[in-house]
Formats: sequence, C-alpha cells, structure tokens
Amino acid sequence: MEHPTLPASQLLHARIATKAHFFICGLLFATWGVHVPTVKAQFGLSEAQLAWLMLAAGIGSLISLARVGGWVARHGARPVVLCGASVVCASLAALLFAPGYVVLMFLLFAFGLGSGGFDVAMNAEAVAVEREMSKPIMSSFHGFFSLGGLAGALIGSLVAEAGVRPVLHVALTCAAGFALVWFAARAMLPTHATHSPEEQHQGFRLPHGVLLLLGLLAALALVSEGAMYDWSTLYMSQELASPASIAALGYAAFSGAMAAGRFGGDWLRGRLGASRTLQCSAWLAGAAMLLTLLIGERWAAIGGFALVGLGLSNVIPVLFSAAARVPNVSPASGIAGVSGIGYLGFMCGPPLIGAIAEHSTLATGLLVVAFFAVLVALLTPHAMRGISRPDATKVPH
Repeated sequence: MEHPTLPASQLLHARIATKAHFFICGLLFATWGVHVPTVKAQFGLSEAQLAWLMLAAGIGSLISLARVGGWVARHGARPVVLCGASVVCASLAALLFAPGYVVLMFLLFAFGLGSGGFDVAMNAEAVAVEREMSKPIMSSFHGFFSLGGLAGALIGSLVAEAGVRPVLHVALTCAAGFALVWFAARAMLPTHATHSPEEQHQGFRLPHGVLLLLGLLAALALVSEGAMYDWSTLYMSQELASPASIAALGYAAFSGAMAAGRFGGDWLRGRLGASRTLQCSAWLAGAAMLLTLLIGERWAAIGGFALVGLGLSNVIPVLFSAAARVPNVSPASGIAGVSGIGYLGFMCGPPLIGAIAEHSTLATGLLVVAFFAVLVALLTPHAMRGISRPDATKVPH
C-alpha cells in the first residue's frame, strides 16, 4: 500500500520499539527455557509428558499462525503485538501455579497461541520498518531476540544462585515484559504501515517449488534452534549433573553467540554470498553439536552450545532474504511462506526430541540438531540455485 514517507524521528522510534519487542520476546522464551527443569521437577513429569506439553504449545502456535496474517492485515501489527504478548505473559506467569497436568497443558497451549501472534506481528512490523528505511536491518532485529534470550538466561542463572523462588522470578519477569511491550507499542508505525485490507481474508497457503525447499531448510534450522531453547538447560542439568546456575549458562552461551552472529550477519553475507554463508554456518552448527555430545562435559557443552548458536545465527535471516528474491513471487509472499513452514519446525522440533529422549537419552535426541544442520548444508546448493541474482551483497559497511 502506498503512503507518504514517515519522518526520520518517527522511523527511529519505531525501530527502537521493534527492537524492544524482539528483545522482550527472547527474554520470555528464555524464561520458559531455563525453567523447563523446574516444571519437570515440580510436576514430576517424564520426558514424554514434557514433550506433550511442548506439542500443546506448538499446536497453539499453528492455530495462531493460520489466522494471524489476516489479523495483522485487518487491524495492523500494534493490536496483535499487544494481544499476543499479553497472552504470553499471563500464561507463563501462571505456569507454576497450575494445579495439575491438564491445566499445565492448557497454559502451554495458550503460551503457544500468544507467542505465534506476537512473533508474526512483530516481524510484520520489522518488515514495514525495513521497507521504510530502505536498507537491510532484519538481522539486527533478530539479534535483539537473541540478546533477550541471553539476558533471560543470565538472569535465570543469577536468581537461581541467589536462591530466588522460581515462581517469583517468572512472575516478575512477565510483569516487566508486559509493561515494556505496552510502553514500546506507543512508538510503533501507524496502522496503515502493516494494514492491508486487500489481504485480510487470506489464510496460510503452503508454498511450492523453490519456496517450499527454502521453507524446508528453515524448518530444519528452526527444529535445531527450538531444541536448543527448550532442551539445552535440561541437558546440562540432567545429563551433565550441572547445578541450576551452571545449567542456565549453556542457554546463555547459545543465545549470546546467536546475537553476536546476527549482528555481523549482513557483513558476512556481503563477503561470502548467501549460499556459502548458509553452508559454512550449517556445517559449523552440526560439527559443534556432534562434538559437544561426544565430549559430554559441562564446560565443553557451554562452549559447544556457543558455537552451535554462532552457526545457526544467520541461517534464518539468509533464508528470508533469499525468499524475498524468488522470481515471480512478491517479497512479502516469499517471506511469509518460508517463515510459515519454518515456524512449524520451531514449535514441533522440541516434542520430536522429547519423544526420542523418552525411548533413549536426551543426548541421543539432541543428535537431531547435528543431523538437521548437516542436511541444511547439503541441500543449500539446490535451494539457492533458483534464486535470482545479484546475491545479497548490498549491505551497509
């Protein structure tokens, strides 16, 4: 939709607000991630029961994903961001108060429903800000998600060391996140920037051809990323007998490396090209995960998780960039199709690993991360062959 160029100060405020939303989203995801062992212990859950909870969150996200595009088109990104974030904060804050497994499953379903809306709406806002600024800045937004994950993990480690009750930590984090989301939303772009009446009745449509292959790569990468968010802390505490304060550092190392890699992603892609960046990143993630599991020592795991994060950091931004350059497909449609399939992987991967862990060990389940990273590296040349040139080399220096 055509509309006048917005003032530079308004764009700056919208960019800061969007970074804040990505940061808070990462913080909330990390708060759930570091307390997976808490939930497991408090409710006496097996790996299979925990996997079903994560599947409930995934189903909530899929339902949200099927509708959120129409919601954003009809109402703009701001109300969907506010609604989604509010549901995430409320359901997460209530988790440790759940009276039983059924209520816990309902709350995780609500968490997934809200996170799907929050995630898609803030990405729609990020695309609008990037379009208004006429330069590639998407990687930096995703970098703030990783910074939020790092902050959440470090806070989790510190409060565990200080003996703060988990229920208090979760409640205060959710309250702060809720307040910051609503404060930052005041600076979001006007409704017309993300409001598209002509698309408000369109639902999720499965892509095909090159877009389908790019989407499958995104799903493989996000299975790995989701696994690290949901299972890395439990691996540290359960398989490597790490105390809570040390276990949270594995998550922190992964998130910190993800953030660092994403802030340097545009520079790297400008020098290696999209295809080589994808391949090198995937090989690094796969090799690091395999070595981490083979060594099986807590400090090696912290370093290994950092390398996995560095390897995975730019896979999704590069795939989104490629999706926007598929011939005969609009950039918005390309990104939406790839992100939709990728999101399925992000939410469905952790239950897959939980099911494997139930019948073997969590270390065996996490081998999926290495295996899928290798698949991304091997399939990248086929996927990128159908992408129009020039490659993504026009980046800020």
